[in-house]
Amino acid sequence: MSTIDALAAGIRRFRPFLAAKEFGTSLAFYEAIGFGAYRLGPEMAEMSLGDHAFILHGGYVKDWADNMVMHVLVEDAHAWWRHFESLDLPDRFGVNAPAPPRVEPWGLTVAYLTDPAGILWHFAQPTEEEGDSQS
Repeated sequence: MSTIDALAAGIRRFRPFLAAKEFGTSLAFYEAIGFGAYRLGPEMAEMSLGDHAFILHGGYVKDWADNMVMHVLVEDAHAWWRHFESLDLPDRFGVNAPAPPRVEPWGLTVAYLTDPAGILWHFAQPTEEEGDSQS
């Protein structure tokens, strides 16, 4: 086993840091869509969905947030979009309405969600073959 293989085998988890323009608003947004929050400090929390997590923090930089994308590969992008639509996120958090799933040229069907800091989320699934049922 090479050194890098041994080091990689010891990785327990990747957790990106995502900025919050207004920490309380972003925290409430992520909790509303289903993330659990474990507070790590006044403006820092681990946000988790099952085994997957990121760190939400108050270190907002507009250019960074506006260019940040989180890509989540899911089984059913349509179900995620329906979930987001049911939460009335634009009225509650002042965000853009979630965009319904659409087939992208790179072979995935993607529903889009933007958080209060401007971070774009892709909830993507492999595009179904013509004739397959959509959820």
